[in-house]
Amino acid sequence: MAASALGLTNVALGQASPEQKPKKRIIFIAGPSSHAYGLHEHPAGCRLLADCLNALPDVKAEVFADKWPADDSVFNGADAVVIFSDGGTGHIMAGHEETIEKLTKSRVGVGFMHYALIPQDGKHRVIKDAIGGYYETNWSVNPIWQATFKKLPEHPVMNGVKPFTIKDEWYYHMRFVPEQENVKMLLSDLPPAETLNRPEGPHSNNPHVRKAVLEEKQPQHLAWVYTRKNGGRGFGFTGGHYHWNWAHDDYRTFVLNAVGWLAGIKIPPNGIPSKTPTYDDLMKPLGVPPKKFNATEIKKLLSNWKNLVKD
Repeated sequence: MAASALGLTNVALGQASPEQKPKKRIIFIAGPSSHAYGLHEHPAGCRLLADCLNALPDVKAEVFADKWPADDSVFNGADAVVIFSDGGTGHIMAGHEETIEKLTKSRVGVGFMHYALIPQDGKHRVIKDAIGGYYETNWSVNPIWQATFKKLPEHPVMNGVKPFTIKDEWYYHMRFVPEQENVKMLLSDLPPAETLNRPEGPHSNNPHVRKAVLEEKQPQHLAWVYTRKNGGRGFGFTGGHYHWNWAHDDYRTFVLNAVGWLAGIKIPPNGIPSKTPTYDDLMKPLGVPPKKFNATEIKKLLSNWKNLVKD
């Protein structure tokens, strides 16, 4: 693909110039923070992940926050691009779908996390082609629930990740490519019946999901990786609602591994190493909490996460 297709001057998307061999370049696109304090903290979450990855000697991770980069040349030489933002009508990708399509065709690794999995109306193909699956309104649902991952599959992304349980807004009943071809499901669980107690609506409940979960008892896939026919890689992660969850070692290691895998990094047997963020680490980028913020509850949550699910 010619670099001029995106108005680039030196190299094509996802390709470094022949005279240089840079570190693995990982680009995070973070939408503005949204929802209540500590929820959908996209810039803070991306910066935390980027800091962990930049501790590796062969990685350069960068974060572009709050809006789409003004110049698509930032994607020059990118090995992976991860989007963590609101979706639907507020998707940060809106108006830039062609850029993602070209990255996908150039075999650049692409990931979408949480709300970013919900495309604008009529734009689902961009996400599906990049990562093999997406959130479809009136088909997928977005309850908050405690998912438990007792049995983990064999895959480099699972290196160093132990069985765990954690509360999140885990989307499920996602829409995937036909026959789930070249999709590897990594985190799956059967949601409890109470996740479908809400009235029927575009995000809350529908006959299709009730049949799959309540009648057929089908485990639901909450995170996956995808290998495109051109060899490019994709990653989908339905969690990411709560900022505090990055302090859970298995949760954080899983996502770091997945992003590293997207970029073609060889994942160590024990996973990509990272220091567990402290309460202060998590709070610092969020600013002053609201008066009713329950610091004691969050601190207790962080301290309890050492008790992992056992087979």
